Amino acid sequence: MNLPPADRLAPGAWRVVCVAAIGSFMAQLDATVVNVSLAPLAVELHAGLPAIQWVMSGYLLALALTLPLNGWLVDRIGARALYLWCFAAFTLSSGLCGLAWSAPSLVAFRVLQGMAGGLLAPMAQMMVARVAGRNMAQVAGIAALPILLAPLLGPVAAGAILHFASWRWLFLVNLPVGGLALALAATVLPDDRQDTRPRGLDLTGLALLSPGLVLFLYGSDHACTRTGGAALAVSVILFALYYRAARARGDAALIDLRLFGGRNFSAAIVALFMLNGISYAGQMLVPIYLVRACGLSPGQTGWLMAPLGLGMMCTYPFMGRLTKRFGIRRLAAGGALLALAGTLPLIVLARHGFAAAVLAPGLFLRGIGISAIGIPSMTSGYAAVARRDLPMATTAMNIVQRLGGPMLTTLCATFLGWRLSATAGAATVPGAFAASFGLLCILHALLVLAALRLPRRLPGAGPAP
Repeated sequence: MNLPPADRLAPGAWRVVCVAAIGSFMAQLDATVVNVSLAPLAVELHAGLPAIQWVMSGYLLALALTLPLNGWLVDRIGARALYLWCFAAFTLSSGLCGLAWSAPSLVAFRVLQGMAGGLLAPMAQMMVARVAGRNMAQVAGIAALPILLAPLLGPVAAGAILHFASWRWLFLVNLPVGGLALALAATVLPDDRQDTRPRGLDLTGLALLSPGLVLFLYGSDHACTRTGGAALAVSVILFALYYRAARARGDAALIDLRLFGGRNFSAAIVALFMLNGISYAGQMLVPIYLVRACGLSPGQTGWLMAPLGLGMMCTYPFMGRLTKRFGIRRLAAGGALLALAGTLPLIVLARHGFAAAVLAPGLFLRGIGISAIGIPSMTSGYAAVARRDLPMATTAMNIVQRLGGPMLTTLCATFLGWRLSATAGAATVPGAFAASFGLLCILHALLVLAALRLPRRLPGAGPAP
């Protein structure tokens, strides 16, 4: 049976998806490639670890700094032009990082690299949404695989480079790869100048939202310090001021808050917020438990965490078929229940002792469940807005996702620290971890409720059996 035009991918869609995924993959890879390189960089550049830490932290904070500009820039110059400019700036700043002569210069160049890279991931997501249309679940499931591989390949690639070459090649290797990808993007990406709708820049919103986002991420990462607490407090004030200003400006705001008034879009936003927060919180709690409570080495912990990523990679390629088969709500809610079922054994392990035969299947199940939530939720969110609002919707989704990770991670980390500080001896450490995993399960239950608010299926789609 022939598919109706609305369900058929546009010609050349897969080429656009592949090119868009390259940029997102490179931005994610560079976010992790430095993690295993901080100690060698500190020695080579004659800097202390606290100073060289900003090579990684500066990059991650810069990723958030430019994110609020994404929607306005796409409306102003078009997605193709913005993607090419960002990719060129990312590649050029990678070369500057490789030529850095000191720790401060490397941090400065990494900030430039992060500011360009901060727009690559949401740009890739938006271009995929444009060419995929109603096939978003099918296309995004394939496009997400390289991005999932980036955190796994980053440390491996960094270790190989540091073994055979200078640290400078951690960044210089981006020059030939980026040059080739830039040429492909210039050839493949469609001209979308007809979709531009130039509008004035909301300078007040930018002055409130960008620093608010950066301060929130910094404060979440340093929540136990006085500086981190102050940063969190200032960020909350800036967010409140932005909310008030954006309400007054309407569609002239940097992000039109009326987008959140739509039931399906708001449901998708809540589900993505909870999903991102729970994913990061779990990836924080489980390794700490394995190292501190079980006495395992970081290397052993890394191997034991592998089933989580394996479960996600096994599911993503089939998301299109699963979404068509079960519908948005049933698939996302089923995935949330599966993730909860994979998390519950952690409470048992914390109380009764470690067992790899229980942990590995649980994490694998959790990975399968988590991967079944994000793409249906994102598909629902994009389907709920008009094509002209896709840039602004992409910006809103990415900001909310970035807030979810540190918020719920900080909540779980603070709760774990409180329970550990309240213990009188090592014998009560298992109880502290069991309680923390219990909190994580409560958050999973809230995610199930959020998934149940998603629509049954996309408007106009056939009924899910």
